Amino acid sequence: MKSHILVGIAGGSGSGKTVASQNLAPLFPSNEVAIISQDSYYKDRSDLGIEERAAINYDHPDSFDFDLMKQQLITFLDGDTIEIPIYDFATHTRMRETETVHSVPIVIVEGLMILGVEFLRKLMDLKVYVDVPADIRFIRRLKRDIEERDRDVKSVVHQYLETVRPMHEQFVEKTKNYADIIIPDGGNNQTAINLIQEKIQLLLTA
Repeated sequence: MKSHILVGIAGGSGSGKTVASQNLAPLFPSNEVAIISQDSYYKDRSDLGIEERAAINYDHPDSFDFDLMKQQLITFLDGDTIEIPIYDFATHTRMRETETVHSVPIVIVEGLMILGVEFLRKLMDLKVYVDVPADIRFIRRLKRDIEERDRDVKSVVHQYLETVRPMHEQFVEKTKNYADIIIPDGGNNQTAINLIQEKIQLLLTA
């Protein structure tokens, strides 16, 4: 019987990774599951000026501190508490505060590129890819960035055309080949969510 299960949920920007994670987590007791987002591990850019920060390609793997993510996940899976960074998308910096997360049996890690990082894949017991058409993902990203990240339409569209789409094609889309389960139609596909729940329960009792 395994004491910890790590589930990785990947997919393009706006595919519904977070929604899938949030739909999956309540199927287990609240004290037995935690969700960790790749977005928490954007590198801190406080050493750069505002214009320099704005020019960075935040959809490239180099924008993420995967080494810290790996270190904290290993610590978490060993049964210890971790302090996850809190990222400010408006300023592209990490906040002084951190989020304290106590170790639990089921860990859901969601993010764009987590299936593309070999040492993260090796930590995972179950790999999931949320597959949604590009036009739907763009609309969702546009809505999210305006409502939640204080962006305007022009900047969101520019970023999508310049970096989000090409980076998706280069670094994200192909990682579905590593997935054990592919969820079509986004994170509200309850049939797929129930299948993942059953698989986790099997892993916990194996």
